[in-house]
Amino acid sequence: MIELKNITKSYATPKGRHFVFKDLNATLPEGKSVGLLGKNGAGKSTLLRIIGGIDFPDSGFVKTAKTISWPVALAGGFQGSLTGRQNVRFVARLYASEKDVRQVVSFVEEFAQLGKYFDMPIKSYSSGMRSRLGFGLSMAFDFDYYLLDEVGAVGDAVFRKRSQALLDDLKKNSNIIMVSHDLKDLIRNCDVGFVVQDGQARYFEDINEAVEVYKEYALGKQ
Repeated sequence: MIELKNITKSYATPKGRHFVFKDLNATLPEGKSVGLLGKNGAGKSTLLRIIGGIDFPDSGFVKTAKTISWPVALAGGFQGSLTGRQNVRFVARLYASEKDVRQVVSFVEEFAQLGKYFDMPIKSYSSGMRSRLGFGLSMAFDFDYYLLDEVGAVGDAVFRKRSQALLDDLKKNSNIIMVSHDLKDLIRNCDVGFVVQDGQARYFEDINEAVEVYKEYALGKQ
């Protein structure tokens, strides 16, 4: 279970402070994969980063005893001047023993299927190549929750199929928290949903209901 307690998050803008969330409270239930839905700018990715601990609220906190991955997004947090292999080794050393580092590198190399680009600087990669590398790297570790930010929206059909098969396998023992505009991806991978709107997150016990409410909200305000 993950609890969000009185989360307030804002940013300074030329027109004054913009509040993404104000005193947001939510509980992500135990043993469920969660879909986050909302229009562009609603704060879905910000919320995902706060849950993952790479962004911080102005006030409030996240309470959990679960292990959580970093958000798997298209751009990732790679060092552009280092090769894919070097980036993977750097991250793996933070989470694994030297013996396990070799296993992580081997897994990512096989999964991402970048060929010679695995030993070329990240700055030479396309967005799809970065996505394959970032997805494979995150899946190489065991977490209770995996954070996915629009990952299903990139990659060719073969990569999407392999990624989905890997997710299906991981969900036997773990859960995911997913941000995606692909509603079919959310329905396939998530059990419950939150619709993020006006600085709050409305909970639905059925992802299908969350999707229908989001569609009415998104279309109704266009």
